[in-house]
Parts: sequence; C-alpha cells; structure tokens
Amino acid sequence: MKTNAQWNRRDFLKTTSAATLSALAAGFPRAVIAADAVTEKIKATADTVIVLWMGGGMAHTETFDPKRYTPFEKGMAPDAFLSTFPSIPTAVDGIHFSEGLEKMAAVMDRGTLIRSYTAGDLGFILHSRHQFQWHTGYAPPQTVAAPHLGAFIARTLGPLNPAVPAFINIGQRFDNGEGEELKAFTTAGFLGSEYGPLNIPFPDQAEDTVRPPGGMTPGRFEDRNKFYKKLLAASPVGEHGSDYQKESLLRSLDNAHRLLSSPAAKAFDLSLEPLDSIRKYVPTYQPAQRFAAERDRFGAKYEEQMVGRFGLGCLLARRLAEVGARYIEVTTEYIPFFNWDTHENGHSRLVAMKKQIDAPIAQLVLDLESRGLLNRTLIVLASEFSRDAMIEGKPDKLIKDQVEVPAKVEDPKHYGMHRHFTDAGCVLLYGGGMKRGHLHGLTADERPCKTIKDRVIIEDLHASIYRAVGISPKLAYEIEKRPFYTTRNGEGIPVMDLFA
Repeated sequence: MKTNAQWNRRDFLKTTSAATLSALAAGFPRAVIAADAVTEKIKATADTVIVLWMGGGMAHTETFDPKRYTPFEKGMAPDAFLSTFPSIPTAVDGIHFSEGLEKMAAVMDRGTLIRSYTAGDLGFILHSRHQFQWHTGYAPPQTVAAPHLGAFIARTLGPLNPAVPAFINIGQRFDNGEGEELKAFTTAGFLGSEYGPLNIPFPDQAEDTVRPPGGMTPGRFEDRNKFYKKLLAASPVGEHGSDYQKESLLRSLDNAHRLLSSPAAKAFDLSLEPLDSIRKYVPTYQPAQRFAAERDRFGAKYEEQMVGRFGLGCLLARRLAEVGARYIEVTTEYIPFFNWDTHENGHSRLVAMKKQIDAPIAQLVLDLESRGLLNRTLIVLASEFSRDAMIEGKPDKLIKDQVEVPAKVEDPKHYGMHRHFTDAGCVLLYGGGMKRGHLHGLTADERPCKTIKDRVIIEDLHASIYRAVGISPKLAYEIEKRPFYTTRNGEGIPVMDLFA
C-alpha cells in the first residue's frame, strides 16, 4: 500500500476514475442522519453561498495576515523577509491587510477574517489533492466519487429558483494543466448529474450557456433534445450507470431546458448590465471587450485577461444570486505555475493577483448589501493552503522541497513566497449570519508564521458553512450500504465564534 507521500498525479487520476465508475453503478443515495443530530434544529442564516476560490496557494503573510515587511535588496538572505508588502489599515481597528487590497480593506467591517485555517496533512503536496479535500471535505483517494460541497448543498436544499441551476461554477477551464484532476471533484459524484455544476469557464460568454447552439433554431434544438432523451431512456441497463444515475441525467436535461426558456436566463447576459456598473468590477473594461477571445495558452495578455475574467465572474455571481442560484463558485483559475501558484516571481505575481481580486470582491460585497442580499448570502474567500519563502509543509512535518531557494536573493524573481505552507492560512467570510468586523485565530509574528490560537480545519470550516445554510454536519447519504457524511465521518464542528 502506498503512503501519502508516494501518491502522484497518475495515481490520483487512476483512483478518482475508479471512483467515478463506482458512482455510475451506484443506486439511489438515501439521506440519513446521525442519531444524536435528529433533534438538532438548525436555523439557517444564509440562503446562498458564493465561494471565491484563490486556486494555487494564497500566501497569508502577503494578503490578509501581513507580517514584518522587508523591501527587496540585492544579495539579501532568503529568510530575511516575512512579507514583501507593507501593511495597510482596514475599516476595523487592529486588523491590517497587505498593500494592494485597499478596497477590500474598506469593507472589512462587513466581514469575519479567519487567520488560523490549517490545511490537511496529505503527504507530498499536490495542488489538486488539497483542492479535492477543500471542496469535498475528504482526502483522495475515495472508494466512491465524493460530491463537491456545492452538490451536497444543491441535493439537500434544492434550488431557490427551479429555473436556475443550484450549483454554478465560474472561471475554471478543464483543458489545461491538472484539468482532469480538477474535474474529479467538480462534480456531484454519487449524488447524480442533476446536482452537478453548470460550468462557465468564460463569464463574458455566459449567455452562450443558456442559448441553443449557434445556427440552430429553437424548434430544431427542441427536437434534438427530445430525441436524445428518448435514446437515453431506451439505452441498455448499465450503459449510462444505474437506473438512478440515468434518471438523474434525464432530470438534469429537463432542468437545462427549463432554464433556456426562463426569464432568469437574462441574468447570464452581462451585456444587459450598465457600463458604469461593469467598470466597478473591471475598471479597465471597454464596451464589446471579450476577455476570453485569446485562447493561445496563456500568452502575453494573460494577466490582463484574468483581471477582467475574475471581475466579470464576480459580477455574474451577483446577478445569479439575485435570481436564486443556491451555490456559486468564482475562481481566479488554477493553472500550474500561474496566478497564485507562485514558484517564482512571488512578489510581482501577487501585485497582479491583487489587481484581479481587490475591486471585484469589494464591489460584490457592496452590491449585495445595497440590494438587501448580503445578510442571506454567505461569501467565502479561500485557498487550498498558504506559502512561505523557506518552509515546505509544516515546521514539524517538513516534506520534500519543490522549489530551490538560493543562498542569496540576487534576482527579484526569488523575492516572494514560493513554497507550500500548510500550517496557517486565511479564509475571509462576509454576510450569511457571520459577525461583522471580526477576527478569529492568531499566527506567530516570526517565522514559522504558524497557527498558534483557534485552529480551524476543513471539517470545521465545512460544518460552519453547512450550518449557515441549515444543514447538519452529521447529515449523510447512504451509498453502497454505508453513510457518506457532509463532513468527514460526521465529525465537523461549526465554529460558533464566527456567527453573529
């Protein structure tokens, strides 16, 4: 049997593929709940969840937990700096962010900041494995296809608006880097296709997802839809999984068709948004601009495009929340060695990343607040783990170095946080019943900048999100004659200090 440290990318794919086949063969997943939770009454504080995913490893000391700042000097020691940005005040006394997050700092009085999130010990760090754990609550591999957090919410609560997909995923492509590994958890798993995500890689083209293919008349599209459903219904037993999985796929087709003819489909069309509103999310936006137009495998304008794509993704999330989407995820997009995955040029890369997220996230908070939706919408900003300049893993559980650190920093590309650090990290929460202007957890001021107070692990973070929407962390779905819980083994405990 392989140890965690021996699992690699190929093993990950093989085991998750096997789990997917298992999901197809599985029957109806029946909801069950632990005996000690039957009498538990949870009053929901949120109806909608928006996850803002910083895929790639967002360094806590460079963003929402700044430490001692040391400017770049040629020949400096690599352990001389803890933060490569000076800190700035926020709207809450005593809470500081790092430079470049001024707009988010101005709305900190609407949010709760966790500085003590700790990633799981999964051995040799593979981004997609930690992202799998964050999104499902379970460490891979699993013997069944684990449902995504959004799918659990969609299955348990159902849609707020029957015409709007309950689970929508914005901004991530699956045809690059570790795309197949990301697909492994961006799914409803054994819960069935109808609870899986509507994937929108390019938010500026979201309207295309709610229209028949180009050149196809509505009548022809309707005929093709009916014919496909007829073929699916008549397919041999097992060809498309169990009867339950086949029925779930048919229901997902019905749901998609319902959306096409619904007035709610207009929410996907960003051209209907006033120009001045779009520019609050994307200050450089120009009319008719399409940030997704260049698909040349991350060319010279990639970072410029990403500023627009994430900003438009946040705008789209606001529009979808308005029409009743239940779970929405917007990502800065995980691509190995790009965005938050800073194996070099850590400082300059974060300058660009902050330009991506600062204005759009602050504006999303303000827009939801002005529309009276923030109190019932939980926004969760998170990443799979943090980063450090010197330590790989945790101080007491060091793992194989994946980045070479020079004896002296002669080149600015080595100025920044390049190594995977799992002993601390930040999660930022707004709305949805969370406290306002609140700080939870504490990390050390000097390296190693690890968690020293009020640690939060993934089970408890998920339990807190589930509690906000009224779901018990002890809820399970029975699959293959055993319970599969919303939190690992039903052991997640909500962090009540986060709630107002």
